[in-house]
Amino acid sequence: MPEQQMSEEQVKELQEKIKNMSPEELKEFQKKQCIFCHIIEGKVQSKKIYEDDKCLAILDINPSNPGHILLLPKEHYSIMPQVPEDEIAHLFMITKTLSNAALRGLGVQGTNIIVQNGVAAGQKAQHFMVHIIPRKEEDGLNFDIPQKKIPEEELEAIRKKMASQLGEVKEQAPKPNVQELIKPKENVVEADFEESQKFPISEGLETKSQSKKTEEKPGEPEEKDEPKKKEKPQPEKQKPAKQKPPKETSEEVSLDNIADILGVK
Repeated sequence: MPEQQMSEEQVKELQEKIKNMSPEELKEFQKKQCIFCHIIEGKVQSKKIYEDDKCLAILDINPSNPGHILLLPKEHYSIMPQVPEDEIAHLFMITKTLSNAALRGLGVQGTNIIVQNGVAAGQKAQHFMVHIIPRKEEDGLNFDIPQKKIPEEELEAIRKKMASQLGEVKEQAPKPNVQELIKPKENVVEADFEESQKFPISEGLETKSQSKKTEEKPGEPEEKDEPKKKEKPQPEKQKPAKQKPPKETSEEVSLDNIADILGVK
């Protein structure tokens, strides 16, 4: 008995009904129409080779090659974007296991793992699935992907569109010149180092004592600064070998002043 086809009015009525469905109602409607959901529920017989709580693997009854496997999520999803990330991860972990089983069990040299995501990509079933196709050399299957040339301007336009969807906006910001940011700091460090080399600690003390002498009034005695000069030999006692020459010079310079303070004439 020939299959009864729907009239144009029935098709339009069904399309209108689908448009008014909620996402939950649409998903339930698709499950009722989906042959693979019937297979998962056990309403239709199949050649099962693997099953767990999330997915089912069966042999394709119209295989591209012997051992062609269809891996199905048990929950109904039409296309890949609808599948949650944890289920996608699980599906491809099982895909790896099934591919290895085909390589070892069937003695093949490779496998093609294919996802047809959307009608334009060749998807015929309304249930998302992964194809695992065993391959042998010279098996007659042709999966050669053609290589086409594309202008550089068009390639860059495509890259920008994809980057905007993925949120890659950092490349649009100007990159700072690292050398310009580091250079001022290097100059400051070099300047500090040069100053410390030009003016050692001992020379700095001498310049301070000289500046004080110039600021003193002519009528004031110089004895007030002489006790401070006696403090110079203290660091010299720790390094007597290196500091002997400056010790002798300091005593020669301050000998008269010390005699005046002690009252020796």
